[in-house]
Amino acid sequence: MSGVASQAGRAGAVGRAGAVSQAGAVSQAGVANQTDTVERLRALDSCAVSDALDRHGVRGVVTGPRPLAAAGTIAGRAVTVLLGPPDSAIASAGPPRHLGAAAVDASGPGEVIVVAHQGRTDCAGWGGLLSRAAARRGIAGVVVDGAARDLTEARQVGLPVHALVEVPMTARGRAVEHAWGGPVELAGIPVAPGDLVLADAGGTVVIPAGRADEVLATAERIAATEAAMAAAIDAGTPVSDVMGRSYEELTDVQH
Repeated sequence: MSGVASQAGRAGAVGRAGAVSQAGAVSQAGVANQTDTVERLRALDSCAVSDALDRHGVRGVVTGPRPLAAAGTIAGRAVTVLLGPPDSAIASAGPPRHLGAAAVDASGPGEVIVVAHQGRTDCAGWGGLLSRAAARRGIAGVVVDGAARDLTEARQVGLPVHALVEVPMTARGRAVEHAWGGPVELAGIPVAPGDLVLADAGGTVVIPAGRADEVLATAERIAATEAAMAAAIDAGTPVSDVMGRSYEELTDVQH
């Protein structure tokens, strides 16, 4: 190889290495940013986020699901599962797969399994073996728009599960997975993969991924304002003075 060609080869190798290094740095930065976003979400409560959603005119409060296992805050990015009645086309499309299993296998820390079970309470859209697998993978928690079962197992492994109700009825012959990893609705609220989900004792809220920064920033300001107001009340300031016009303006809708 000539000296010129050798130098060109080395230059190309250096360029490729630099590109790979830069791509790796960008990828790591993206992961770090996603982690930071989830931690910001986890530091809030559903009421502050609900108020922030109101202020930005975003529908994101899911009514119905409540904490039924392993009390604690669920915070993370949505991994979605769509359930529905048994369907012959789905049955003939390939080998049978237990509902929710693929989503669990594809998920991990900082993610929340969101099960669109159409509000059904005649059978469970989540069960104990799924809870064990989800806990082992470090999944943040599960929100089911419908019933769940085997919640003793979820408590044993420390997996927070929010659902409408606990029932013993199996999904076998009653419900199947129609899809996972696509857009769904929970009680009429759209949820897309990657949206932020926060579920705590106060309720469940969803922040569209594209609105995360602005909604979180507003929620943080609201939480800080309310913390200062709480401190004033604790210090003896009359609540009528604390909860004046400024409090009512916290959730004025912005356009």
